[in-house]
Amino acid sequence: MAGKPTLATVAKEAGVSVPTVSQVLRGTGRISEKTRDKVLEAAKKLRYVPDSRAAAMRSGENREIGFVINQLANPFNAEVISGVVDLLETEGFMVSVLDTRDDAARQGRQLEAFIRHGRGGLLWVPATETPDETFDLLTTHQIPTVTFLRNACRGFDHVGIRNAEATSIATDHLVSLGHRHIAYLGGTDMTIVRRQRVDGYEQTLARHGLGPGILWPSGDNKLAGLEAMLDLHRTHPEVTGVVCNGDMVALGACLGLARLGLQPGRDISIIGFDDIQDAAVGTPPLTTMAVSPHSLGGKLARVLLDRIAEPEAPPRVLEVSAELVMRDTTAKCRETA
Repeated sequence: MAGKPTLATVAKEAGVSVPTVSQVLRGTGRISEKTRDKVLEAAKKLRYVPDSRAAAMRSGENREIGFVINQLANPFNAEVISGVVDLLETEGFMVSVLDTRDDAARQGRQLEAFIRHGRGGLLWVPATETPDETFDLLTTHQIPTVTFLRNACRGFDHVGIRNAEATSIATDHLVSLGHRHIAYLGGTDMTIVRRQRVDGYEQTLARHGLGPGILWPSGDNKLAGLEAMLDLHRTHPEVTGVVCNGDMVALGACLGLARLGLQPGRDISIIGFDDIQDAAVGTPPLTTMAVSPHSLGGKLARVLLDRIAEPEAPPRVLEVSAELVMRDTTAKCRETA
């Protein structure tokens, strides 16, 4: 089997010098149209692919971006990644994605691999209990970095969500519908994101004289949400409204209610968080706090591009507000109607 094509093999095929091939592929130099066509035809015939790392070493610019995220299987993350990729690819960047599964040690190995392979920038959801050494590593290597969702407060740019504001709006909406026994469902640890969301929920209950709340943990997926909803209803049958940590939990909770012979919205009101695509087509369609994950991914990518363009600019924090999207899983509380 022949070896992989190189500049030299393309040059031999086209009958020109290696520097000429290099200039044609980089779009530089004064090369005749005839010679340029010969080189491009030879490169196509040999299926030549330029070595991006070698090109980056020559130019001092790397067009590869790393995205280190938690729970790649979560549809919210998938939609964010899609938004990131859509924008960065139009700007000539490629994106590679790794999933830490919220494991700080696994994250450390992934970040070291990105550094070894010379990524031009990093989008990053810091794992729980990320050690100082990890932050120091990124700072030392001066990689343009934007944290996402979890603000590390270490001088990096950050894009996040106004979590407490969102769950306050969600809780207020349930109170306005007459609900007095409202639980918070989802999340398995007090990450900064969940803490903020719980704070918004608890503060709003207190403001209405309805505290303390009921915090019911679960994994952030449908099956966990289903099982947690069954447990919550068995333990607290008085609950008529539920604010969920994410749409996947909320969709699972709706399935749990169906299993109990109850209808979301009619019997117990459910509010999700994120507005993933499945939320609008749920049975019934899910009321949720929408943050438009694809659009959010585009904002995240833009902040990184700005950092790459202006490495000395002051750190920037961009937090987006969530919007209440009312569908069919919330309604007036039957007990107070």
